[in-house]
Amino acid sequence: MKIRTRFAPSPTGLLHIGGARTALYSWLFAKRHKGSFILRIEDTDVKRSSSKAIKSITEGLIWLGIKWDEGPFFQVDKLSYYQRIIKSMILNKMAYKCYCSKERLEVLRKSKMLKKEKPKYDRRCRKIKQLYEDNRSYVVRFCNPLEGSVIVDDQIKGKIIFQNKELDDLIIQRVDGMPTYNFCVVIDDRDMKISHIIRGEDHINNTPRQINILKSLGADIPVYAHLPLIVDKKGKKISKRDNLIDIIEYSKKGFLPDSLVNYMLRLGWSNGDKEIFSIEEVKKIFNLKDISTSSSTFDIEKLSWYNRFYIRNASVDYLEDILKKQFSIMKVNLDNNPRLKDLIQFLRFRFDTIKDMALACSFFYEEHIVIKNIYKKYFFVNTKEILLYFFKKINSVKKWNVKEISLISKKILEKFKINFKDLAIPLRIILIGKDSSFPINVIVFLLGRKKVSLRIKKGLELIN
Repeated sequence: MKIRTRFAPSPTGLLHIGGARTALYSWLFAKRHKGSFILRIEDTDVKRSSSKAIKSITEGLIWLGIKWDEGPFFQVDKLSYYQRIIKSMILNKMAYKCYCSKERLEVLRKSKMLKKEKPKYDRRCRKIKQLYEDNRSYVVRFCNPLEGSVIVDDQIKGKIIFQNKELDDLIIQRVDGMPTYNFCVVIDDRDMKISHIIRGEDHINNTPRQINILKSLGADIPVYAHLPLIVDKKGKKISKRDNLIDIIEYSKKGFLPDSLVNYMLRLGWSNGDKEIFSIEEVKKIFNLKDISTSSSTFDIEKLSWYNRFYIRNASVDYLEDILKKQFSIMKVNLDNNPRLKDLIQFLRFRFDTIKDMALACSFFYEEHIVIKNIYKKYFFVNTKEILLYFFKKINSVKKWNVKEISLISKKILEKFKINFKDLAIPLRIILIGKDSSFPINVIVFLLGRKKVSLRIKKGLELIN
């Protein structure tokens, strides 16, 4: 059997962690079995669908490196096709027109709830023989089997049995003639020959209804795997309608795609105690049987842990490109020192995200304003003499590197018999306007000889 999976989001919200994990698992399963991964946009809910959501889905997947083999396909392009199938189902008594008013249905619902019964439709229009003219409003309902059961051999949840008598006659076409989600998804899964449907467990109740429609059409039944939910720390389900962060926003916040992919992978799937996986490695070992049956908790601190790992181990060239984009967003001019590669080489181990790095390092490229009052706190009698000496030494050093600058600092400590902070803090204030930051010798090296000299001169003028 040719393995064919699909990611089929409705563009009514941005791509968030839950949807992205579903896409990742579906993609990995297809790649593991040398199959195809299809992207399908289920946009029959025209009023709530948006181009912004579609952009979030496609750009988010591309950023994560999840590449679809076919698509994206849009359901709105096939409305007349779905409608033709529905007409055929009516003619073949697999579906029927329901003319019941909203008022009748509401009365029926309340009546059943008062009797503590499941508020299902009573199939009135399925039973009557009278035909109405088509200009009278109606929906189309599927003739769900009245007896027997639907058995789902879920690859994660195990065997699930649904009794047909508990299922409603599903609406497959609304009053406005628009086919519904549960119908279109079935037709597309059949036509695209989807072999495995991997999706969130919130779709479990849709599964028996969709299987019954597939059976009525004589179609093959896919294998189902329903993923446990992702919840926040309070145990609340993560939903795309809760204004949660768009996947692309993780990029803007300085997370690397590899860290997010690795983190999502471990939100429910495991292979022993191992935490770090390469994509090529996972493509060879990913298995639905290894997915947990319990919900997973989204933890930004754990994601940051993964991001720290990837920042520390990624190539400098790769990080340079990402850091450059971050500085561009911040409108920081990178024409002056230091080189981004030097910045990354010395400071990558200090940050959780690339954005944090960019924010903390912007002073290297921007002039700072020295607050005079700060001198009273940190500058003492011979500070001027120490700074002058440092100024002369750095302008005479032949090799501009951290080692040579550190040697100069050491000599100053010995000459003036002072603690390191008595040199580092005044120098840091003059160079970057802060009393705490990175190691002073690294700051001096990254700023460069010319910029350090100019800033010390300005500082000495303020001291005078």
